[in-house]
Amino acid sequence: MLNAQFIPAADKNSRRLFVVLHGLGDSAAGWRWFPPALDLPEMNYLLVNAPDEYYGGFSWFEYPGDIVPGVHRSRKLLFELLDDLATKNFPADQITLGGFSQGCLMALETGLHYPHRLAGIVGISGWVFEIDNLLRDLTPVALSQRLLVTHGPFDPILPFEEMKQQVQRLQKAGLNVDWREFPKDHTVYGQEEVTVIRDFVKAGYPTPKT
Repeated sequence: MLNAQFIPAADKNSRRLFVVLHGLGDSAAGWRWFPPALDLPEMNYLLVNAPDEYYGGFSWFEYPGDIVPGVHRSRKLLFELLDDLATKNFPADQITLGGFSQGCLMALETGLHYPHRLAGIVGISGWVFEIDNLLRDLTPVALSQRLLVTHGPFDPILPFEEMKQQVQRLQKAGLNVDWREFPKDHTVYGQEEVTVIRDFVKAGYPTPKT
């Protein structure tokens, strides 16, 4: 089971949960700023460490090199994590799954193969793993998922145009992808991008009718 840090919501009765997946060489600790920045009192958070140690941080898969075995292994571990959360009264439709860089790839890969609909999937400054296979294997559940994907043209690590073209392929295949561009490099573009993420997340939890 993956190691993770749980940060409870201010509303102790809330079952809403944002599962956060960090990038290469980072850790759950590197995303402790995110819950207060997102400022959603009803949201619980699970900041997850990737399984492999990497120069003081962690990695979801070998990079560079053959990433396939690590991606498949990490997807299986994240499936197990989501299944375990369901037994703890955090059902899939109350979970937003999001990640940055490597974590973006894993959020998209996991969320679009998971057999249950999530509240939303957020991918920041990453890319899509084996997009031809993903599109070939799309399920009705995958087509029902809500996605927010963000990137910036000044990213020196993961090319912006390649990700933009991948997102266009996802959209053409019928996936519900909200694509947002920010004038940024390999980072989160401050409060402006956080606000877009917040609004997307909130829209995944409609207010119950009275």
